[in-house]
Amino acid sequence: MFFMLLHKLLKVVNVFILALAAAWAASALYLDFPAHTVGIFLALAAVTMMSAVLIWVRRRALAIGLCSFLFAIVLSWWLTLAPASNRPWLADVAQTPWAEVQGDKATIHNVRNCDYTTETDYKVHWEIRTVDLSQIRGIDLFMNYWGSPSIAHTILSFDFGATPPIAISIETRKTIGQSYSALLGFFRQYELIYVIADERDVIRLRTNYRHGEDLYLYHTRATPAHARAVFLDYLKTANYLHDHPQWYNALTSNCTTNVMPHLMADTGTRIPWDWRILLNGHADEMAYEHGRLAGDVPFDELKRRAHINDAAIAADQAPDFSHRIRIGRPGFE
Repeated sequence: MFFMLLHKLLKVVNVFILALAAAWAASALYLDFPAHTVGIFLALAAVTMMSAVLIWVRRRALAIGLCSFLFAIVLSWWLTLAPASNRPWLADVAQTPWAEVQGDKATIHNVRNCDYTTETDYKVHWEIRTVDLSQIRGIDLFMNYWGSPSIAHTILSFDFGATPPIAISIETRKTIGQSYSALLGFFRQYELIYVIADERDVIRLRTNYRHGEDLYLYHTRATPAHARAVFLDYLKTANYLHDHPQWYNALTSNCTTNVMPHLMADTGTRIPWDWRILLNGHADEMAYEHGRLAGDVPFDELKRRAHINDAAIAADQAPDFSHRIRIGRPGFE
């Protein structure tokens, strides 16, 4: 009896997995095939063929093999799709940053510093900034929520003392007419960009001009040496992306999965797997449990006091915006 139930369960699981594979293959053809009309036809054909195999082929092993073969064909094609750097980009991602590092001096090109009237009405300023790596003090973590408490956008900001901090936000590089979609992020719709920016740009955009978003700011316990290593690792990747565009992927190459390798720079240790890496809205809680956030208060109080929306709205275009949003936050005293 047990083995019969197990056999039936395995059949159900196999069908479910193959159905997911068929849905992904059809979606990939529909969304990513260069000729959209042809993509629609191929998507319908893929679903039809895989459904027919599951319905009419009696031998389960043969059905699984045929469906897997069809899926492999689509996946092999999909993996050949190459990103490009010469597409009609939105103005705020029209340039990609790159840096020159000589000793303790890092000169960063295409640092973004937008003047916003609204979320979509802005004037872009691309700046060149030089920072003294010997003056780096630490790393701050911004958590940006816009819906589910389990999903967030993470931004790291590097403290250079008297010099304004440098914020780095790993984002989708969108073309004119595109908007972000979590579903589309699983396909080859967006490219990856490391936005290196003034905090009055990437932070104020989310607190003062977008609606329904919440920003939280934490000071980490990163040492100056570790902060320097992480910052240089970010610049190394930014330089690579400047010449070698890559795809963004909502699961495998996003704002949190890409941060983790940088945080391991120069430590010789690996960050242990945790489900909160994927459900990154809880990444601050994970960091707190591992002792990586400053502020000797319970986590609930730390998060409550880390909320910066009101302070950011009040600071607005003030030259000391970055200082004002840190006043009274645990760990910044």
